Amino acid sequence: MSACVPAHATDSAHASRDHEPHAPPPGKFRKGRKFRIAGADVSASIAVFLIALPLSLGIALATGAPLQAGLVAAAVGGLVAGWVGGSPLQVSGPAAGLTVVTADLIHQYGWRTTCAITVLAGLCQLALGCLHVARTALAVSPAVVHGMLAGIGVTIAVAQLHIVLGGTPQSSVLDNLRGLPAQLADVQPAALSISLLTLALLLLWPRIPGRTGRALRVVPAPLVSVAAATAVSVVAGLSVAKVDLPSWRSHALIGLPEGPALGLVAAVLTVTLVCSVQSLLGAVAVDKLVSARRDPRAGGVRSDLNRELLGQGAANAVSGALGGLPVAGVAVRSVANVRAGAVSRNSTMLHGVWVVVAALLLVPLLELIPLAALAALVMAVGIQMVSLNHIRTITRHREILVYTTTTLGVVLLGVLEGVTIGVAVAVAVALHRLARTRITHTEEDGVHHVRVRGQLTFLAVPRLSRALHLVPHGASAVVELDGSFMDHAAYEALQCWQDAHTAQGGAVEVTGRAGTRIAEPASSSHSCCRPWTAWRNHHCDRPQEAPQGETRPSGHQLASGISAFQRNTAPHVRGELARLAREGQQPSQLFLTCADSRLVTSMITSSGPGDLFVVRNVGNLVPLPGAESGDDSVAAAIEYAVDVLRVRSITVCGHSGCGAMQALLTTPPGGAQTPLKRWLRHGMPSLERMAAHEQEGWARLAGRAPADAVEQLCLTNVVQQLAHLRGHESVARRLAEGSLELHGMYFHVGEAQAYLLTDSPDDVFDQVTPSPHQGEPREEPPSRVKV
Repeated sequence: MSACVPAHATDSAHASRDHEPHAPPPGKFRKGRKFRIAGADVSASIAVFLIALPLSLGIALATGAPLQAGLVAAAVGGLVAGWVGGSPLQVSGPAAGLTVVTADLIHQYGWRTTCAITVLAGLCQLALGCLHVARTALAVSPAVVHGMLAGIGVTIAVAQLHIVLGGTPQSSVLDNLRGLPAQLADVQPAALSISLLTLALLLLWPRIPGRTGRALRVVPAPLVSVAAATAVSVVAGLSVAKVDLPSWRSHALIGLPEGPALGLVAAVLTVTLVCSVQSLLGAVAVDKLVSARRDPRAGGVRSDLNRELLGQGAANAVSGALGGLPVAGVAVRSVANVRAGAVSRNSTMLHGVWVVVAALLLVPLLELIPLAALAALVMAVGIQMVSLNHIRTITRHREILVYTTTTLGVVLLGVLEGVTIGVAVAVAVALHRLARTRITHTEEDGVHHVRVRGQLTFLAVPRLSRALHLVPHGASAVVELDGSFMDHAAYEALQCWQDAHTAQGGAVEVTGRAGTRIAEPASSSHSCCRPWTAWRNHHCDRPQEAPQGETRPSGHQLASGISAFQRNTAPHVRGELARLAREGQQPSQLFLTCADSRLVTSMITSSGPGDLFVVRNVGNLVPLPGAESGDDSVAAAIEYAVDVLRVRSITVCGHSGCGAMQALLTTPPGGAQTPLKRWLRHGMPSLERMAAHEQEGWARLAGRAPADAVEQLCLTNVVQQLAHLRGHESVARRLAEGSLELHGMYFHVGEAQAYLLTDSPDDVFDQVTPSPHQGEPREEPPSRVKV
């Protein structure tokens, strides 16, 4: 018999997934079972490899490093970061965002010391990953990150333009700009023609229309452009500089760091910062792409950022030790990996294998590639790093000053200096916004309006007090708060003035930006409850405790609750209810449940007004059609919901501790036929079904047997009422059409745990529970079944 584990029993499993978010489920790799790679991972790895190969060579060329260093970094990024990292579908390798940093290091310290700096940066990343500080990197303003990438992109584009024209780039952007006129006067036609062909194919290949375009786009544009440029140069016999890959026996490896200590420390910190931020932001972006794809094979698990930092650190340490470029998550390759349908880290690791194979076996072909083609490819990547979409978004959020300052700082001074300046400007802008608050007082039709624009902190309390004291005693006042933050000093000043003004006969209303009323600050007569807690029998206007032995009339509780709704909740739902009043009800499902006061349907289904057509009765019973009950209310509700409202599903929901089921079990037959006894006769088929369990099977909770006979009957009753539903003509007709589904649900009140009837051949209820990861719950679709 199938079994399911309730929520509390899965805590340990969830905790283990927090530490091993990508671990396979138990039993997936049992002893003796063959290791298999999904076909989607193989095809995706080939697509990523075809993009990574030319880009790795191009980035190595742009940095001035040995060309093999790009291949080493690509292979290590795929194998090491892909295996250890916490973002399975992110592809790592030599990144364009590190080009300027690496080129500067090679120019200052030489290649062997740059390798040592890469190793030390990797060790720093490992230390940061062990300290679990990965999410701290996400606190950097997006304007600083995008400004840094834009500055790096400008630097790359200007430098590669010299190679496109047939020349040699200088070490700084200003030198490259100053040397551009002379380079334009001495253009090499062969190099320029190869570069223009590469750029044209990069631009036009993704835009080929129709079916032909869709078929051709299977081959990545970078590969097509470089391959075509190579073929043209070979066929035409053009005299252009080409890739030169020396023997791997003479490949330059790591050396001891040489140079001033402070300079080396700054270099290590720069590489660590750029690699870490780019990789972590890339992991977050990959999560968004995977969730949008909605492919259950991809796992749907969010990246473990601390583990990703460990993976990047290990990759940098290995890459530097083997004479490779610094490694980071690469957006172009990661997007290609996700869009190609990759479902696991096997794709990332396989792409690294293909790079190793190419580096060992395809050297003669690689040495035919013109350097001008690689330079054009990298220049296009640099131009794309200046994103107009990012600029529009940053402008909309009033962060353009931070973006511009960071970009100019990176271009003119360097990456570390530019980022430092950008962070300083971002902090200054934030402090300016926090301190800059505009407070005005106006009188309109006898009502005094105090408007606050900006954040309300202790710095603005003197001006707030002056504006509030302009309101005469006994007058009506509206305080409009247009900001997202209020500190304790401002809150206390506003509350004290409000209490004093109200005590002197005045009226005060505190509203938000759109005039929506805000709940008043807590005082002696008001609790700090939220507007949506009315279901808890908890009221904002809590009456004074009655003397011992006395009770308050229930009418006071009802009036108090209505008053709290009108004051706190009604303003929030008035617009939605007005829309429902205009459009009429259009619920998506009929929800048939027990009349038990502990079952709050809107709470356990996360639904709102207009979502559910709810029918409640004692025992969540569905009388069979034609049953001699003298009450057609349930049948009428079913017919109305199915034929008039055209609901798409019907759910029968039972619950633990059901008094109706207890009565069925404990009430002896015979005796006076009270209304309750006559109604509970519709539950007798459930008793009979449970008694015949040896023939038909028990209704069960997956993971455990029912706690007692009452819970067993509650579960069996849900299954039986679903069978009764099928006997109704309107339900049977819609089921035959395939336009209606029936669901069984069980809610354990004490555990706050919901279960749904699965599509098991037995009557098994499966839990519906969130799966936490990194402190954030992930919604899992519940099991559903047509009955």
